[in-house]
Amino acid sequence: LRVARAGEFTERAFLNDKLDLAQAEAVADLIDASTEAAARSASRSLAGVFSGRIHELRDALVNLRMLVEATLDFPEEDIDFLQKADATGQLRRLREALAAVLAQARQGALLRDGLQVVIAGQPNAGKSSLLNALAGAELAIVTPVAGTTRDVVQQTIQIEGVPLHVVDTAGLRDSPDVDEVEKIGIERAWGRIRQADVVLFLHDLTRTDTLEYQRADAAIAASLAQAVPAGVPVLHVWNKLDQSPAAHIDLQDGVAISAKRGEGLEVLRQRLLALAGWQQPGDGLFMARTRHLQALSQVDGHLVQADGLLAAQAEHLDLLAEELRLAQRALGEITGEFTADDLLGEIFSRFCIGK
Repeated sequence: LRVARAGEFTERAFLNDKLDLAQAEAVADLIDASTEAAARSASRSLAGVFSGRIHELRDALVNLRMLVEATLDFPEEDIDFLQKADATGQLRRLREALAAVLAQARQGALLRDGLQVVIAGQPNAGKSSLLNALAGAELAIVTPVAGTTRDVVQQTIQIEGVPLHVVDTAGLRDSPDVDEVEKIGIERAWGRIRQADVVLFLHDLTRTDTLEYQRADAAIAASLAQAVPAGVPVLHVWNKLDQSPAAHIDLQDGVAISAKRGEGLEVLRQRLLALAGWQQPGDGLFMARTRHLQALSQVDGHLVQADGLLAAQAEHLDLLAEELRLAQRALGEITGEFTADDLLGEIFSRFCIGK
């Protein structure tokens, strides 16, 4: 008699064909779900909704492979299997179905992993006030003293069921007044900015007309352009609307708020969801992981190659068959039909208990 290893019961269910790998992962996702929407999506994956979509793609892919292999096996026949069975149309429909599954999987991954949102800006712009306002609690100390926040403060909130990990950072400045502790806080702030999914660049409306403030904001903007990875959005947020009007600010790519009074926060929340790519899901949304997205992207890459090869049928049928085989193998990695043992060990070792 011994204590179960992490994930051992679920691992046995997978090894004995009671669950496929996507369903097994959904057990851990259901345990770890931080929102009601995430729990519902994990339940659907556990019930086999995600796996069912993968199997539909696999069946269509197998049928297409069968046509290509038949054409390869009987080259002397006068029958053009591919043209007769509309292989081009089948491949097009398969890619369309894959795109739909990938879009839903991205939504499911967002529900599972959430979004890393980092608030950045000069000292006293209202970063800690914004964190407190979004969280609905006094998590960070707010004072008029520059450099009050010296370390990273993080809180997970949810908007329409999507978890957002909001990070308050030390004010970014280059000044002789910065002591050693604040300097470390600023370095940590830049570290979190480099890892962000979205950066909220917070501006102080009460100081936008001063030359010194404008220069400091321009310096931060230049540094953000270097630090933020390509594709990561930077949303400009103009704070302290209760103290100064925003009429002179171009809000086409930004939002004006008052963190103190809560004005504009709902607009900001919706902008964050839009930047995350969130769409109102239907009842069939399932949970997905990063590895699922990577596998589906690999499938799409192989089908793109196959599409080009199909146009030159007689010359490259063997290469076409190989691309379709690799696409099926990538699909099989999601449900565990083709999975390396080290990946299985990694997946089940992450269970917090011996479920």
